Parts: sequence; structure tokens; C-alpha cells
Amino acid sequence: MLHRLLRFYNYYLSNDREFARRLHNLLGFTPANLDIFRTAFSHRSNGGSNGKEGYALQNNERLEYLGDAVLGTIVAEYLFKKYPNADEGFLTKMRSKIVKRKALNAIGDKMGLDVLLNEHSNTRLSRSMYGNAVEALVGAVYLDLGYHGTKRFVVREILQKLVDVEQLEQYDDNYKSQLLEWCQKHGKTVSYKLIARYKYEKRDRFKVAVLVDGKKIATADDFNKKSAEQIASGKALDKLGIRKPEPVDA
Repeated sequence: MLHRLLRFYNYYLSNDREFARRLHNLLGFTPANLDIFRTAFSHRSNGGSNGKEGYALQNNERLEYLGDAVLGTIVAEYLFKKYPNADEGFLTKMRSKIVKRKALNAIGDKMGLDVLLNEHSNTRLSRSMYGNAVEALVGAVYLDLGYHGTKRFVVREILQKLVDVEQLEQYDDNYKSQLLEWCQKHGKTVSYKLIARYKYEKRDRFKVAVLVDGKKIATADDFNKKSAEQIASGKALDKLGIRKPEPVDA
């Protein structure tokens, strides 16, 4: 009952009703706790405050952590029910395709999260921030609605509207596997080398090279070493002219 009153107040009477109504259009409901959603769009570069009416905010990293876990669980349950005869390997690959960074960045872009990120973060936006914001947003929804309400939101507003699961089913996005298969078929070796490890925005970032028969073919940077290897492998596939076409907005 209290949450219903807060949602009504936020939408019709609050000084922040414009923000509440924008969230309603984005989420399909009006949140009871608007501060959580401000935090979801507050990048770590803000230094703990968004500068509005004295609100002291954390950045959205903690919400990313929570949202990542909740989103992974919801997607796993969704796929488990959608593919009742699929084995564990197929379900794991499908979940990875949906929750991988590139896919979440595309989802965040489609949701128009860049506008809210611009308003609540004091930094130049990068595309990787879109996916982080999706996870943080799911975390905020979870704190506001609980698991079942969050599941309804993720399934209706994300999986059914913004993800073409059938198209992803036919797409192989494991670039390392594709490259290894091609090298084995042509009698070549493939290996990876860590070129550099450095700090970027207070986080470790890795630069990796992929080598075919000992020759460097491509390099890539990312916050995760395995992810950097995947990106470098994708670039190598492009240079070798063997990369399989990706689905639109993958």
C-alpha cells in the first residue's frame, strides 16, 4: 500500500514528477524510490554526488553488480522455459549471447539510456556505459519491485521487445572458437599474447594480441582479458576474410 502511494505521489505531486514520468515511459511503471534510479545513471566519475538538491549518491557500480546477477538469473529462467529440450551447453551459449557486453550496449542504445546518462553523469559517454546502465537499471528495478516484478520488466520490456532470440540462436559469436577451427582446418597455430596491462578510469585494462603462426594479426583492449581476446579474434577473422555475418544489432 505504501509503495502504491509513493508511486502516485512521484508521478503526480513530487517535485521530481518529470523524472518519474520519464521513468514510467521507459520502464512501464512509476518507481517508488526515485533516488535508486538516479544512482543507476550516475557514473563513477561523478565523485559521489549528482549536484542536484544536495543528493549524496553512490555511483552505479554496486547496482551494476546486483543487476548483472539478477539479469543473468532471469535470462537463464526464460531460456530454460523457452527451450524445454535444450541441453546445458546450448542454454549457456544463448545466455552469453544475450548478456554479453556488446548485446547490452545495443539494448541500452535502443532504450535511449544515453539521454539519462548524459543528465546524471559528468563525463563523456562511451558505448560501454550503455550496457553498464542496463545492468544498473535492472538492479534498481529489483530493489524497487523485487524479483517477480523485475522478471516481468526484463521479459516484457527487454527480451520480448529488444532481443531477437531466434536470430541469436542461429549466430555463432565465439570468435576464438571460429578462429581456432579455421586454423586447425588450414594447419596453422593460433596463440594470444598480453601486450600491456594498465589503469583506465581506476580499473585494470588489458591489451592483447592474437598471433597466427607466430605472426601478430590483430590487437584489442578491454577490462577483461578474455573479452579482449574475443575482440582481437573477431578483428583477426575480419582481416583473414572469414568472419561470419552478425545479426542486426547483435
